[in-house]
Amino acid sequence: MDYDLLSALIAFAFISSVTPGPNNLMLMSSGANFGFKRTIPHMLGIGLGFVLMVFLVGVGLMQVFDAYPESYNILKIASVSYLLFLTYKIATAKAPQENGQNDTKPLTFLQAASFQWVNPKGWTVALTAVSAYSTSSSLESVVLVAITFGIISLPVVTIWTVFGQQLRRMLTSQIRLRVFNLTMALLLLATLYPVLALN
Repeated sequence: MDYDLLSALIAFAFISSVTPGPNNLMLMSSGANFGFKRTIPHMLGIGLGFVLMVFLVGVGLMQVFDAYPESYNILKIASVSYLLFLTYKIATAKAPQENGQNDTKPLTFLQAASFQWVNPKGWTVALTAVSAYSTSSSLESVVLVAITFGIISLPVVTIWTVFGQQLRRMLTSQIRLRVFNLTMALLLLATLYPVLALN
């Protein structure tokens, strides 16, 4: 991969990773509700889960979807269903200290990694990255694209989580926290528009 193409890939990876989407909204919500330390597994799940997704798409996963077109509809239904579930969880989240059972928990590493497979923005970014920047279709090219996203991902997920953690200082009452969580839930719900708008 030449320098110009690599520079374009880095710019694309940063812009697509740092802009608001389901992952970043959930990280900000988690940072605000649980703090930075408890959100680390969520952060790592996003970073490593998406790298694996880009790699598998690059080595031919999309050929499976092309061979079975109905799988696109299955993926769409799964994406919408899981995002609606997460929206509900965020909207109804309580502060961890509010209940003695502490049943309010951040996403685990595996939950965050698995979410990449039903994240509409994730699929769009992965497909674009592989088709536009893995031009040689070689394994080395695919690995480079995946690793680039992995390197870019770490500071980006950190930024969104820290932003949420800083907001936590203002969410000192249950009313403010509830308003914040409802707002984040509505924003997450809005990310479904591109999926539902597609015929």
